[in-house]
Amino acid sequence: MKKLLPFLIISVFVSIIVTVFLSLASQNKMIVTIKNNTKKLPIKMQINKYQDSDCGMLIDNMEYISQVISPSAQTWFFHDHGGFVKWLEDKEFKDEAIIWVMSKDTKQWVDARDAFYSLIDKTPMGYGFGAYEKKAFGYVNFDTMRLRMLRGETLNNPHIRKQLLGNK
Repeated sequence: MKKLLPFLIISVFVSIIVTVFLSLASQNKMIVTIKNNTKKLPIKMQINKYQDSDCGMLIDNMEYISQVISPSAQTWFFHDHGGFVKWLEDKEFKDEAIIWVMSKDTKQWVDARDAFYSLIDKTPMGYGFGAYEKKAFGYVNFDTMRLRMLRGETLNNPHIRKQLLGNK
């Protein structure tokens, strides 16, 4: 029984978290996805109305938001660019998806594949990838950002964090 106790405690904790997220979603009528975005343009978002499609958290900050639109015109929302990379990886339409990211420098929606990415921004999930329309020293392109995310080379990795930020 003692060996099962930690498993039971973790299971109860996870169940409580899932229940809280589901109840918040139903109470606030949070938007998880939008269908029929036939123009395939970014949808105007409001704080605390959309749910991140990767982690399920409420999107309460518009600084690092992104949207993925499938060929069938369905749109998903994310509050950290690393999240859409992880979420999109196993989707059949990953190469055909239209991806919009909010640019930190111009405050405009930018095609994710044309954006440049900082590796050291303080993002909601801690991945560190801030999107920018204009290239600056140290920024990487979409393919490099995607590869770093999939390899786990984010600020959540203590070795990468130390490499990029030193002892901060």
